[in-house]
Amino acid sequence: MSDNQHSDSEHHEHAHHEHAHHEHAHGEHAARPGNQLRKELPAEVPAPAPGAGQRPVPRPEESLTGRQRLVKGLWPPRLTRPQLIVALLLFGLGFGLAVQVASNSDTDSALRGARQEDLVRILDELDSRTQRLEDERQGLEKQRSELQSSSDQAAEARKQTAEKERQLGILAGTVAAQGPGITMTIEDTKGTVQSDMLLDTIQELRAAGAEAIQVNGVRVVANTYFADAGKSVSVDGNKINAPYRFKVIGKPQDLEPALNIPGGVVQTLEKEQATVSVAQSGKIVVDALRQAKQPDYARSSSQ
Repeated sequence: MSDNQHSDSEHHEHAHHEHAHHEHAHGEHAARPGNQLRKELPAEVPAPAPGAGQRPVPRPEESLTGRQRLVKGLWPPRLTRPQLIVALLLFGLGFGLAVQVASNSDTDSALRGARQEDLVRILDELDSRTQRLEDERQGLEKQRSELQSSSDQAAEARKQTAEKERQLGILAGTVAAQGPGITMTIEDTKGTVQSDMLLDTIQELRAAGAEAIQVNGVRVVANTYFADAGKSVSVDGNKINAPYRFKVIGKPQDLEPALNIPGGVVQTLEKEQATVSVAQSGKIVVDALRQAKQPDYARSSSQ
């Protein structure tokens, strides 16, 4: 081998060695960043797969049924102050309406079970009360017109005053009275009639237009009271015994139907095994008198 060939061979090996050295250095340079990141990141830990004996833990919301979630959402209630006030007002309104409907239902059921003649009698009684109020209104208007048109107003005023005094005396029981009316007798052989039943009878008669009432010789006035006294009854402190006799002055056609209405005085007393009889008359005399009582404090405003 010649010297030139030896040189070329050495030169070729030297270049090949430098090229390999360069690729090795490039490989080390390229691998270095990867190794650095690998060192900085934590090692990946694979998630353990659920085994045969392990169950996934459910969340509390997933373990509730639909009804339980509904109950949990509704209770306990979360009310604000305005909502609570509105709820109380609505409750009061509903309760009042329920009571009113129940009261009207009781009245309607009582009238629904009444006979036709009883309903006609009730209507006649209402018409009679309306007519009495209308007559009273016309009477007052007539008195006013007479006072305004009379030539001697002083004499007319004295006349009307005397008439008014007589009327007030009848109402106060200080003077006797007579006129058409009824007599009512209550036989109480069982001793079941009590004072409140007699008081209801008085109230019913007054509502029907009674102007003067007398019970067993005792005049009934505005402040009359009834009380039980053993098996008997006392009226204004006067003890009376059965039979109880009422003498009433008023329009008979109004007084008797008022006592015989369905569920009225007569039916109530008959349920207590008492016997009631009512008779109309063209002349009833109420002559039991009361002493005029001078008031202790009240005085006429005209003095």
